[in-house]
Amino acid sequence: MISITSWNINSVRLRMPIVAQFLEQEAPDILCLQEIKCQEHQFPYKAFEELGYKHFAVHGQKGYHGVATVSRIPITEFSRHDWQDNGEARHVGVELTGDEAGALKGMVLENVYIPAGGDEPDREINMKFGQKLDFLERMTRWADKVDRPTMIVGDFNIAPLESDVWNHKQLLKVVSHTPIEVDTLQRFKDAHGWTDVGREFIRDPERYYSWWSYRAKDWRANDRGRRLDHMWASPELAAQATGHRILEDARDWEKPSDHIPITTEFAS
Repeated sequence: MISITSWNINSVRLRMPIVAQFLEQEAPDILCLQEIKCQEHQFPYKAFEELGYKHFAVHGQKGYHGVATVSRIPITEFSRHDWQDNGEARHVGVELTGDEAGALKGMVLENVYIPAGGDEPDREINMKFGQKLDFLERMTRWADKVDRPTMIVGDFNIAPLESDVWNHKQLLKVVSHTPIEVDTLQRFKDAHGWTDVGREFIRDPERYYSWWSYRAKDWRANDRGRRLDHMWASPELAAQATGHRILEDARDWEKPSDHIPITTEFAS
């Protein structure tokens, strides 16, 4: 079995203690982090190596954004796409290259952090919202040409289904759940025929959230969550998935991220 986790960590250096807690407890083979908020030379390589994760693909920048994929099994950096079209570090792709990957050897694992999009769902008055839609359109053009088993994971910053949010009607005009975002994400999905792996195991309309705002004093009692984090795979790759799990308890850990880790397991 090979397990892959995605987690928007909201500063890897600040939250390295809970990253270590997660890796010791759950021990995924590969961990894809978003919003690492550090430059590549500042990444805590040694801390990961001490935990048995010795393979890295890190695309960082000073203070903001940034993605990193760390692994116990051999990986090789495969790509860095500038879907934001302004040089921001929001993507890194790797190929699983070691025999330890078994049947998954040769698959491509894309790690992405899609922009949040600001507060107003109108590109005429909110440049960030337009950037988000354009980012997705560039991803869609890329996806249309994907021709090998690929998985794309990360913080998509869109909750597409009604059961992905705490209140569908109240959030229809809130960035992350607006119809234009959902439609734009659907075009990306259709471009390669991606399978939403999480929803293969946690079936709609079952509640599935991966993010709760820091603004809520008691996130569990409030439970105003959204599923912003996703793991999508090429159909032939998705067919090899054997399980998918989320760790809501991580939202209660000391100095938590506002996102929780999500994990997919594959037969290897």
